Amino acid sequence: MKKTDLVLIASVIFLTIFGLFMIYDASSFVAFRDFSDKYHFVKDQIFWVFLGITSLIFFANFDYHRLYNLAIPALLASIALLFMVFIPGLGLKLLGASRWVDFKFFTLQPSEVVKLTLAIYLSAWFSNKEKGRLRAFLLLVGLILSLVVMQPDMGTSIIILAEAVTVYFLSGANILHLLILAPITFIIGTIVAIIEPYRLQRIYTFFNSNQDIANSSYHVRQILIALGSGGLIGVGLGNSLQKYAYLPENATDSIFAIIAEELGFIGALAIILIFVTVIIRGFRISAMAKDLFGKLLSGGICAFLATQIILNLGSQTALIPLTGVPLPFISHGGTSLIINLTSIGILLNIKKQST
Repeated sequence: MKKTDLVLIASVIFLTIFGLFMIYDASSFVAFRDFSDKYHFVKDQIFWVFLGITSLIFFANFDYHRLYNLAIPALLASIALLFMVFIPGLGLKLLGASRWVDFKFFTLQPSEVVKLTLAIYLSAWFSNKEKGRLRAFLLLVGLILSLVVMQPDMGTSIIILAEAVTVYFLSGANILHLLILAPITFIIGTIVAIIEPYRLQRIYTFFNSNQDIANSSYHVRQILIALGSGGLIGVGLGNSLQKYAYLPENATDSIFAIIAEELGFIGALAIILIFVTVIIRGFRISAMAKDLFGKLLSGGICAFLATQIILNLGSQTALIPLTGVPLPFISHGGTSLIINLTSIGILLNIKKQST
């Protein structure tokens, strides 16, 4: 047991179970209104939690070195899935975004899958200490980011970019590359952000949330109302007013606002500290990994989890423009939860084999 990170396991399991309670709490009104079943969303999530915990247990006992040989087929499969979202009859378009593949019995979000498969592939590739790999790295990451941005999904593209850059530089890359690429990436990202009217509107809203209150600023203002209503200790579990269809995406991207409303600043801070614990334990596993592949893989996993947490919490506290990414382990969503729990299983196996 001394090789098992009990703090990491306990933190993740707590967040996952807490997420079930909050999904039911936040979605019961909307679920009853739309499906005549207030348990609709939480029943769906319980199924994904079962699959995710099963995957966590499996990969916690699955030698992570075997992932080395699976890196190429896994990445190619996930890239193929990214193309499939644009194929009529296979791709599922919801709320103006084509982010899912419909397999009839279930739907899959390829951009979530590619976060893990890219981390595995880059870790396997860069652990070989190859030289002159920058051009190939940029082409691969550029292809994946282009497919994700076209869906459109700017938030996930930022997560993938942060993960790829983290793995690249943990492998010992030249720091000058970062200094050269950083301004170029910023310029490209800015252009991508402003050419889409809805993204540009979100930026305007971020700098002036008082404009167009009934439309572009509505979501942000409802988030701020939830945060303000929570105060120091919250209005109490189950007593949220924003969950009654005032706050959009209240069981997915905006679930943290409901948490802050019901549990207040103290409760929200406690959840943030648990997330910080998960990331710190993850990077500690990376530092203790017995080989470069394990070091890079655990670093990549921690990078995409940390970036997603920062983007979600930042947008839900109006520190950055509103970004549509779920809160790991807590928000409603099957693919995201399974990928995150699988990633934790891999981290636990790396820890188990560390020196």
